[in-house]
Amino acid sequence: MKIYPFFLLLISTTQLFSQDLKPTLTQALLKVVVVNDKEKPQVDQAVSFISVKDAKTYNGTTGADGKFAILVPPGQKYKVKYKVFTTVESDLLLDMPNMAGAYTMDYKITITPPKNFTLDNVFFDSGKATLRAESNKELNELAEYMSLKKTLVIEIAGHTDNVGAPEANQKLSEDRANAVKQYLVKKGIVAERIVAKGYGDSEPVADNNTASGKQQNRRTEVRVIAE
Repeated sequence: MKIYPFFLLLISTTQLFSQDLKPTLTQALLKVVVVNDKEKPQVDQAVSFISVKDAKTYNGTTGADGKFAILVPPGQKYKVKYKVFTTVESDLLLDMPNMAGAYTMDYKITITPPKNFTLDNVFFDSGKATLRAESNKELNELAEYMSLKKTLVIEIAGHTDNVGAPEANQKLSEDRANAVKQYLVKKGIVAERIVAKGYGDSEPVADNNTASGKQQNRRTEVRVIAE
C-alpha cells in the first residue's frame, strides 16, 4: 500500500456532521457511517472523497457515533481514501447518481484496522537503539494518526534476530522500543498511551539461518491495546 503523506493535511478542510447541512440543486448531501467488521462505530476516522473528474477533495471525520455528513457535487465518481495507521487505503469508488432535484445519499464504509502490524520503514544503527533519519516519515505518520485517534493505546514491540547473546538482544529490543516511544512522545502523544516492550529474539517470524530471515526478524511492531 502506498503512503500518502499529504492525506492528513486535507483534514484541515474537513466538514463535520451538522444538522444545518441540507442538499441543494448543485450539491448532494452525503451521509457517511464508518464501522468495523463487528458493526462498531469507528470514532475520529478521517475519510476523503476525491473527484475522478476534477480531483477536488471533500473530507470528513467521524464523531462518537461513527458518522459525518458533507456536501458533494452529484453525478460524479469519487475515490474513497481513509487513513489506517501509517498507510492510506484507496480501493473504494463511490458513484454519486445524477438525480433531479436535491437529494441525500447514505454511504457505509467498513474499516477493520489491524491489531498488529510492522513498521517497515523504521531503522536503527547496527547494534544500537539510535533511530536513523529514514524512520522519521513513518513515525511522523503514526504520531499524526494517534493524534486523530485520541483513545488509541498501543504497544511498541521491539524484536531482534538471534545474533549475539539472548540477554543482549533482549536489552537491545527494549531500548529500541523505548526509542520509538520517546520519539512519539516528543511529537505530542501522551506517554500513557504507549507501552514499550522488548521481546529480544524470542518471537522470530522468519528463518534466522538466512540473511533475509534475520532482516525480517529485526523489526518494530505496533500492537493495539485499546481503541
